Amino acid sequence: MSDDQRDQTPAEPAAEAPAQAPAPTGPQPEPIRFFGTTWVHHDGGYALRRAGMALAALLAAVAGAYLLRFSYEGLEIGNVGAFLSISVVVLFAIASSIAFAKTWDSFSRRAAPSSDEAALKGLKAIGFIGSLIAYFMRCFVEAPGERLRRAEYERAAAEFARRRSSRTGNPATRRPKRKK
Repeated sequence: MSDDQRDQTPAEPAAEAPAQAPAPTGPQPEPIRFFGTTWVHHDGGYALRRAGMALAALLAAVAGAYLLRFSYEGLEIGNVGAFLSISVVVLFAIASSIAFAKTWDSFSRRAAPSSDEAALKGLKAIGFIGSLIAYFMRCFVEAPGERLRRAEYERAAAEFARRRSSRTGNPATRRPKRKK
């Protein structure tokens, strides 16, 4: 062996991977936007988040209403006529009411995969004030969508517990059945 080879120290063994937390058993709660999974135990500033999101939704709805008002005033300044001005107001009112109803409904049930939700995205975008008001009002009761996710989570947890409790152990260690 040469002197160069003797001076080199052997490679350090690979550092052990940090201890990973064991994989959680059972179903995991689905996070809700802006709330994460704090809705499960109402911890981690859940009440403060609900109040903050209600206030933010209300402020956004008021700001949107002012923008629509300025747009309407622009139509009046442009002197486009009464028919177009009234049509725009009616359009936004109808779009907002449909968006409110669809948003409110989405908090209590999931849309079917083949439903018309994709076709209504444009209408819900036009009626964004209705969606914001629905979000604002739902924050007074719960985190938007909490009831739906809680029911799904509790159903999955109960089913997991039922499946888990029906197991009797390792089937390889069972004694064979006696013949009569």
